[in-house]
Amino acid sequence: MIPILQSCLMTVAHFFEGVCFGLFLSMSIVTVQLGQCGNQIGFEVFDALFNDSHCPRGLCSKRENEAYQASCKERFFSEEENGVLVARAVLVDMEPKVINQTLSKAAHSGLWKYGQHSCFCQKQGSGNNWAYGYSVHGPRHEESIMNLIRKEVEKCDSLSGFFIIMSMAGGTGSGLGAFITQNLQDQYSSALKMNQIIWPYGTGEVIVQNYNSILTLSHLYRSSDALLVHENDAVHKICAKLMNIKQISFCDINQVLAHQLGSVFQPTYSGEGSFHYRRNPLGIDWQVRPPLSGLPPLGNMSVNKETRFNTSVANLVILRGKDVHSADVGAFKDPALYTSWLEPVHAFSVWKTQRAFRKYEKSAALVSNSQSLVKPLDMIVGKAWNMFASRAYLHQYTKFGIEEEDFLDSFMLLEQVIASYCNL
Repeated sequence: MIPILQSCLMTVAHFFEGVCFGLFLSMSIVTVQLGQCGNQIGFEVFDALFNDSHCPRGLCSKRENEAYQASCKERFFSEEENGVLVARAVLVDMEPKVINQTLSKAAHSGLWKYGQHSCFCQKQGSGNNWAYGYSVHGPRHEESIMNLIRKEVEKCDSLSGFFIIMSMAGGTGSGLGAFITQNLQDQYSSALKMNQIIWPYGTGEVIVQNYNSILTLSHLYRSSDALLVHENDAVHKICAKLMNIKQISFCDINQVLAHQLGSVFQPTYSGEGSFHYRRNPLGIDWQVRPPLSGLPPLGNMSVNKETRFNTSVANLVILRGKDVHSADVGAFKDPALYTSWLEPVHAFSVWKTQRAFRKYEKSAALVSNSQSLVKPLDMIVGKAWNMFASRAYLHQYTKFGIEEEDFLDSFMLLEQVIASYCNL
């Protein structure tokens, strides 16, 4: 069973969902930015991490702030001789425009930048076709892209894992992203692979987005250790209702996503009473498995059944800033919140640091492996099935080697995921 996660940052946000959580056990993380969406969000993430670590209002001692900065730098950046920080990242797109814009924005900041030889781009995109990204661009450019990633890994004293940023709706981020993740699993099997994927608007951005989404999710299920999912609709509501933005742009949305990611990935203390920053950015047990008897037969569990609340497999609360050690998180230990086959003592964790995040005196983030994504997932699977049953647009996929059997395998796997979460 692969967990689905959701998180929220109380000062701004509503956040995430995913696959199977594990640990980044060492210090450095290599980020792989794929497609237009992945590269635009990736820039905002690194910018948020840098700005937070150099924020003058850390609300902590100088010594503690220096330790926080050093931990962030070792995790996400390398340093040139002139002191400029270089993102530990590889940028991939099949068209040059967005990568050029991303490189320029980072360089113009004068504070951090991307590596001079960390990018791969071509002249032809994937046409919003998952099959083209996966079956054509993937094999054709596999060696070049994996060589760039290998060179970035070699710069790390100790590799924690990979953070892969991509969308589900298009062709390059989703199709090529699934292909590269599979290669990372083959070549770096002991390193954690976490994919941050963008859930498309329900009203639709691309006519075949539901096909692309189920193919992405089913392939990542097999090769990724974790899926960190942001729903565009949910983040759009944050911008409109919490931030009162009248004309919401993708830049606004991406900055909210980056803010949330930073609130989770930035350093926290390694334990209660400790003043040393932990080596691993995320510490949920990614390998948790339900008893076999707890899994229902496929199709026997209705996603529309009435539930009392959102049942969780695990919750992680991250507290930053003033009075964190006196914050009451006892409500998260209530056994009623969790599945019956897991004790709350094993399902709930809390991380703390007195160092504030950005300009907030106090902030809290929640990362939750729960049922929260079941309905959106069921909706995407249902829409894709309706198209598949009428054979709509299938020729666009079969001509690049994705057969009807591949779709059927994807439907079956995701239906099992839905059934497993409904049965928590």
